[in-house]
Amino acid sequence: MRKAFPMAVVAAALLFSESGFADSDMQTLQQQVDALKKDYEQRIAALETRLLKAETKVNTQTLEVKSARTSTITSNSFNPAVSVILNGRYANFDNDPDDYELPGFSLGGESGLGSQGFSLGESELAFSANIDDKFYGKATIGLHNDGGSTEVDLEEAFIQTLGLGNGLTLKAGRFFSAIGYLNEQHTHTWDFADAPLIYRGLFGDQLKNDGVQISYIAPTEMFLQFGAEIMSGSSFPGGGEDNGIGASTVFANIGGDIGIEHSWQLGLSHWQANDIEGRTSGGHSHGNVGTEETPSFDGSSEINALDLVYKWAPNGNPSNQNFKFQFEYFDRQEDGGITMLNSGPPLEASSYDGDQQGWYAQTVYQFKPQWRVGLRYDELDSDNSGSDADVLAEAGLDNEGLKPKRFSAMLEWLPSEFSRIRLQYNRDESYEQADDQLFLQYTMSLGSHGAHQY
Repeated sequence: MRKAFPMAVVAAALLFSESGFADSDMQTLQQQVDALKKDYEQRIAALETRLLKAETKVNTQTLEVKSARTSTITSNSFNPAVSVILNGRYANFDNDPDDYELPGFSLGGESGLGSQGFSLGESELAFSANIDDKFYGKATIGLHNDGGSTEVDLEEAFIQTLGLGNGLTLKAGRFFSAIGYLNEQHTHTWDFADAPLIYRGLFGDQLKNDGVQISYIAPTEMFLQFGAEIMSGSSFPGGGEDNGIGASTVFANIGGDIGIEHSWQLGLSHWQANDIEGRTSGGHSHGNVGTEETPSFDGSSEINALDLVYKWAPNGNPSNQNFKFQFEYFDRQEDGGITMLNSGPPLEASSYDGDQQGWYAQTVYQFKPQWRVGLRYDELDSDNSGSDADVLAEAGLDNEGLKPKRFSAMLEWLPSEFSRIRLQYNRDESYEQADDQLFLQYTMSLGSHGAHQY
């Protein structure tokens, strides 16, 4: 609102009038007062105009920003984040990798040592983006070497809710199961070049499937998460489905910080498939997959898992120095029967009562900004029984009086967060003749890449 003309000027005019100034002097003074008043009013008008223009400009910019955001959401233009993971290796084994086995475990999936010499390893092409303000989507295509040929695999293709509220998140499609700690992580984020032995024995390296996952994070100071999955169960270690559902998972994680330098997380999970039909695997040797006699399992299977992770970083800053300890334990119980396909007629068969356990522990220490070292120890055990010991032996389920175990050591050079060169040595005592294994691996990340989980 415009202010009144300054009262001091009016008071001065009255004072001069009462003092007896001449009319001519009064006229001159009146003209000067009128001029001052006019100039004052012009200045106020100019200020009001400038203020109006500024308010109009701000409102216009706000509308433009809102319009741009709305346009981005509604038009859904082609804007995914694209990343490529280049992962290659050189491997050398004392034993023939085609003769690899884990006594007491019937291997399936992508388990095994892989090719000797130079190979592509596990490379990835990933696309991800917010679909709109309600959903996020991601697709990951894996390229890996299998028997000297390159295999293409759709590793992930899922949608996930954004801002569902109340700590809830839904995921649907193909994804890595939340069982255990390492399973959800892509292989290029692993601290070692190969999977723990228990992952190899139970999941064929990793458990992924098509289905739906729901997770809930409680509004507490301590990290507290609960979740469940319903899956088709069609892939190893499942097989077969009932009304489209073949397996399920429940999981819980709890964690927190100890000061600013220490953090931890404890997880429990359970996987179950009650109606497995025709789960095939590689039998006694991974190299024999697809040969004339292939073991097939029918029955039920359940896996219980425990995982623990501890991290330390001085002053809470892991960029220069940090330490991580990781431990996982798995126990699988199975009940059903084993049939050796293409072995008859009559087909060789046996009842099967499976009892398998395994664990690993590893530590990784970054002692300089670009250098890390790591140690890992694996151990497995099994006590399987059935009506025909010969059939179980052919299926690889006879432990041969052995407890598979392995010791690993690695050294990494990380020039940046996008590149890594790793040298790793394994002393693998999984079967009768111990195997010395050497890996030289590179992992390079191109393009956009999201943050990794805890």
